[in-house]
Amino acid sequence: MTTTTATNEARAERHRLYEDVLAMISGTMFVSLGTLIYAKTMLTVGSSAGLALLLSYASGWGFGLIFFLINLPFYILAVKRMGWPFTLRTFTAVALVSVLSKFNSQWIDFSHLDPLYATVIGGGLIGTGLLMLFRHRTGLGGINILAMYLQEKIGLRAGYFQLGVDLSILAAAYFVLPTDRLALSVLGAAITNLILAINHKPGRYMGLS
Repeated sequence: MTTTTATNEARAERHRLYEDVLAMISGTMFVSLGTLIYAKTMLTVGSSAGLALLLSYASGWGFGLIFFLINLPFYILAVKRMGWPFTLRTFTAVALVSVLSKFNSQWIDFSHLDPLYATVIGGGLIGTGLLMLFRHRTGLGGINILAMYLQEKIGLRAGYFQLGVDLSILAAAYFVLPTDRLALSVLGAAITNLILAINHKPGRYMGLS
């Protein structure tokens, strides 16, 4: 650890419990709403959420249940590398998104949703929600856990790493989605990850949880 890094960490203001709670609620609400918008227009995104959407389209199962289940194996890495506090916050965030995604479809109904608009606003909501969670040391399962770990340990930007993984997931979407929806999904993934890459840089935000 460099002297500068140690000094910055010493000066970092620790988040209070209510701040972590509000960030978790706000972040998961943003992500679940963005995911609902994508589901309504048959779009997908990267990371475990994108994989869950694809499996939902292919199987007919609900997104929330699939999203919760596919994240379970990643908690092993979270405990070993990021500690129990991070793991518990992440588990809670995943559970909240799973539950909210189930009820959002009952609370909100869209009579018309333009696919291009859905791509931009949905990607923006998901990216902003993830940013809130990341800044309070909370992931959203799956690739988010690995992305945060790599950024903290070797300085690899979480957004850029996720973009590479997300493009691989989107390549698999070729076999599930129509061509126009696949193209829009690539745009949405870029929007989501650019929000993270631009706003979540090492040393820029020093709040701790």
